[in-house]
Amino acid sequence: MTLTQDRREELLAGCPLFKGIDAEGLAKLAELATPVDFPPGHVIARQGEIGTGFFVIVSGMVRVVRDGAVVARLGAGEFFGELSVLDRMPRNATVAAEELTSCLALASWDFEKVLLEEPALTLAILRGVAQRLREVSESARH
Repeated sequence: MTLTQDRREELLAGCPLFKGIDAEGLAKLAELATPVDFPPGHVIARQGEIGTGFFVIVSGMVRVVRDGAVVARLGAGEFFGELSVLDRMPRNATVAAEELTSCLALASWDFEKVLLEEPALTLAILRGVAQRLREVSESARH
């Protein structure tokens, strides 16, 4: 899959984690984002391994498995891998492509570099992670 800079920016802008990021921050992220395709069944991230990438799904579907149980299915516009990239701890789930899946991938070192250079981007991502945590916490209570 080949994507223009403008298309990568557009895809990242649609990701909930990057809500509130200005055009300059999105442009910096998009410059570093690499399009990657995964065939059905391919394990993209493995529970217990240190993560070196963050992914935004462009098309397709992935299955998220924690301790052998499917906990989510994610599709276009959704993301995964942010926690391991942010805290440098092992992944808390395995993520595998259920069908041909295209993603924008950001290496952890590139992601960190942009976070250090762009405080507004860092704040927006912290808010996105906090929102996801809040949603998970709320759903666990019900």
